Amino acid sequence: MTQNKPAAITGLYAITPDETDTQKLLADSEAALVGGARIMQYRNKRVSGEQAREQASALLALCRRYQVPLIINDDVQLAASLDADGVHLGIDDGDIADARAQLGASKIIGASCYNNIALARQAATMGADYVAFGACFPSSTKPGAARAEPALFAAARELKLPVVAIGGITLENAASIIAAGANAIAVIGALWQAPDIKAQASQFNQLFS
Repeated sequence: MTQNKPAAITGLYAITPDETDTQKLLADSEAALVGGARIMQYRNKRVSGEQAREQASALLALCRRYQVPLIINDDVQLAASLDADGVHLGIDDGDIADARAQLGASKIIGASCYNNIALARQAATMGADYVAFGACFPSSTKPGAARAEPALFAAARELKLPVVAIGGITLENAASIIAAGANAIAVIGALWQAPDIKAQASQFNQLFS
């Protein structure tokens, strides 16, 4: 990708659902891309091994057609082997510096920082390209997740990095967290469960205009 890394982290950040049907995953993902998703993360907790690789590879080819970065959740080796655009790491998913050494300077590395500004500062020091806070609202994906308050987004401005909001984000509540300072909104349920994924993606993106 030739995009500047931090500039790529804006708008609708689509995180894939736990879909075992690869053709449905690709069709739905294309609808989101047509609707204007600006970055996509492959995250699927229901598949592993060869199927995960197959899905991620097909999704990468699709994202390249739309010139949208594809980030791999939690798996640096998979991201490196596919030459994906980057990786997203949780607190238990490995070291940012190690991921950078494996992926190189041109790849995007994101870090989950939950509701902890100290984690975000540490991630920035280690070379993360963006940080993510959440859950911003009650989330069906992670119902027990700690709440990330809007004040975190204002505090994170000192990091000079894009900040992603995640967790329970819907069309009804997204504007409030964007106003709080989120550069991008990561959405799962409210995007993929919509009756018209393309239209839903477009409506999310309009919140940034």
